[in-house]
Amino acid sequence: ASRTRVVYGGADPARFSPHPETTRRGILFVGRLTPHKGVDRLIEALPPDAGLRVVGSAGHDRDPPEREYPKLLRRLAAQRHVNFLGVVPEPGLPSLYRNAQVLALPSVQRTCYGREVEISELLGLAAIEAMASGTPVVASRLGGLPEVVEDGVTGFLVEPGNVNELRARLAQVLGDRGLAARLGRNARERFLERITWEASDERCLAAYSELVGTPAR
Repeated sequence: ASRTRVVYGGADPARFSPHPETTRRGILFVGRLTPHKGVDRLIEALPPDAGLRVVGSAGHDRDPPEREYPKLLRRLAAQRHVNFLGVVPEPGLPSLYRNAQVLALPSVQRTCYGREVEISELLGLAAIEAMASGTPVVASRLGGLPEVVEDGVTGFLVEPGNVNELRARLAQVLGDRGLAARLGRNARERFLERITWEASDERCLAAYSELVGTPAR
């Protein structure tokens, strides 16, 4: 472990950035519509009258019962304020991030079908892009997410699959615009400090320089 260095991916701070005149609203999810992403838990956890926009592609699961997951999501979303946007082209993503009040990443290790997933989340590109956009993140405490989302600073971390805790944290951010703004500012600052492509380059150069014993330029 002492010889291990982590070089995170990044995002473009110019492309993904907040806009001071934007009115933020609702919850955003960005990711594949597959059971280990936990979108079913997210829909169940929606606070009263909260709106959710779901961005992502379906059809990733070929075998039953998982292949029926998109239909399950639509059944759960009935009578709720949920909008399935499908696949959004890359140019459309920045505005979605900057218009959201909070990004939710409710990934789970045990799906709604009872299947265990060894690695359900690596780093969470959506978390990075949201943070760059000044958007707080409420995410499951698993995989690489706790390495980029600071609990109580840039968003909140919740126990995977805990619907009540997820609902409480989402309601907290949605119900307190001052808190949401503070978390969003912190998220943008942490992103600029640690997770831009420039910062990734610097980590790469530092790791290579350490290996060959010469200072990084």
